[in-house]
Amino acid sequence: MSDDRHGPDDETKPKRKLSGRARLILLVLAAAVLGGGAFWFMRYQATGKFMQETNDAYIRADLVTIAPKVSGYVAEVLVRDNQDVGAGQPLVRVDPRSYRAQAGQARAQIAQAEASADSSRAQIRQQRAAIEQARAQLAAAQAKAAYDAAEVRRFTPLAASGAESKQQLAQLRATADQSAANVRAQAAALAAQQRQIGTLESQIGQARAQRQGAEAQLAAANVDVGATILHAPVAGRIGDRTVTVGQFASAGTRLMSVVPLSQIYVTANFKETQLALMRPGQPATIAVDALDGTELRGRVASVSPGTGSQFSLLPPQNATGNFTKIVQRVPVRIALEATPEARRLLVPGMSVVVTVDTRSAKGQLDRIREQQERLVERTR
Repeated sequence: MSDDRHGPDDETKPKRKLSGRARLILLVLAAAVLGGGAFWFMRYQATGKFMQETNDAYIRADLVTIAPKVSGYVAEVLVRDNQDVGAGQPLVRVDPRSYRAQAGQARAQIAQAEASADSSRAQIRQQRAAIEQARAQLAAAQAKAAYDAAEVRRFTPLAASGAESKQQLAQLRATADQSAANVRAQAAALAAQQRQIGTLESQIGQARAQRQGAEAQLAAANVDVGATILHAPVAGRIGDRTVTVGQFASAGTRLMSVVPLSQIYVTANFKETQLALMRPGQPATIAVDALDGTELRGRVASVSPGTGSQFSLLPPQNATGNFTKIVQRVPVRIALEATPEARRLLVPGMSVVVTVDTRSAKGQLDRIREQQERLVERTR
């Protein structure tokens, strides 16, 4: 059945053709698209494919935890929350009285050791006088013994001839023996007095050792007294302050943190597939979310020696259980090149977008491949 809605002349009706102006516009649009595509491709080949970008990046700082070396009650807190401090500025003072008492006790021990050494020195001087006395007594005893021995020698022939009685000779011999024994006794007494010098000198050495021990205790006590005042090790800003006056602070307990804002940097976690041409020293662009996307300059400072998962509390053990391969991320440290005004607005933890220009390493992958091929050929 034929369709009566169409007349017999519909098939022979001429088709409408595009005007010359329309064709020109289409040609221009096509040329623009092709030109834009060619420009994008050339730009990508020259620059774009060398730009590695990640939004898994944050501002970081090597913050310093403030903790006391000694335990005690907090006597004074010298800073406020979020206060800027300079290096060496006092932050907290712990009650130092017990540590000062320990220092005083060490000083008393030093004085006691000095007094003991002085007493031993005085005894040595006294002992030297006693030695001289003993030496004089020994000399007197030796002189008397020599005289008595001479008398015995003189009376021996007289008694033999009957000119002197044998009884008197016997008395002289007894006296000579007694004098000789007295010489030995005086010599022993002199030796004992001389040995006493060594005993007293050892007492001086003992007192000197006690003094050195007390001085070491005093030095340790003075260190503890100095440690009752906590100073800022670096310039920065106080953060996360938890200490209050009257609180008992145990040694090693965190009281606050000092954030060195002048030394902030960026940690960008790039995918492992983005690191082939990334090298230290390459320029980077940092877009800071908190500054409405304001871009800062930086440079690649270093690349981590391992992925983030390797330094986690529980590193993955891929040899056990089921395994699903995922792209790992490697932390890259970016040094900031920002003005002091910009640095004052940046704090650790802020999100940024980092783009690293890796064109300086262009062609290195080809060289690596060539070197590997030559190595394989040499090992065949």
